[in-house]
Amino acid sequence: MLAGWRHAGVEIVTFSPLSDEAPPEDCDACWLPGGYPELHAGALAGARHFRDGLRRFAATRPVHGECGGYMVLGEGLEDAEGVRHEMTSLLSHATSFAQRKLHLGYREARLRADSPFGASGRTIRGHEFHYASLISGGADEGFAELADAEGRPLGTAGGRRGHVTGTFFHAIAAAPGPLD
Repeated sequence: MLAGWRHAGVEIVTFSPLSDEAPPEDCDACWLPGGYPELHAGALAGARHFRDGLRRFAATRPVHGECGGYMVLGEGLEDAEGVRHEMTSLLSHATSFAQRKLHLGYREARLRADSPFGASGRTIRGHEFHYASLISGGADEGFAELADAEGRPLGTAGGRRGHVTGTFFHAIAAAPGPLD
């Protein structure tokens, strides 16, 4: 995916939430990829510079989190021992790794609103692979309508609020069709 972005002319700039680094101010967008925030929940909860910087960034530019990044965008993350850690609260959901359930499969996501991924209604293909569960869906607008690889509806996934979007779904590519 990174190679595809670079080929399209995107400059990738990295930063480390675990090192308490905020997204660089000169970036146009922030993408928080998958990972294992449940293994570092205490460090992320204590990363004040990262959390404050991400909030400032999100006030004016797009921020998207997928899978582990989505967990960090929520209000709280429950680790494997059931201890709740405060996250960024840029979205209102809460997740748990203590209440594990395998979510696995290819997905098609139809966007519910315009976003950096495309216009409302555009379909993105990708997958889900995670053990974390939502313990609170929050009150944000939904990010996308998901369907499995057979086209069976799975319901609304993720959240969006202001410039912030997130979902457990990992985007891979736009579905074939007209580009927006």
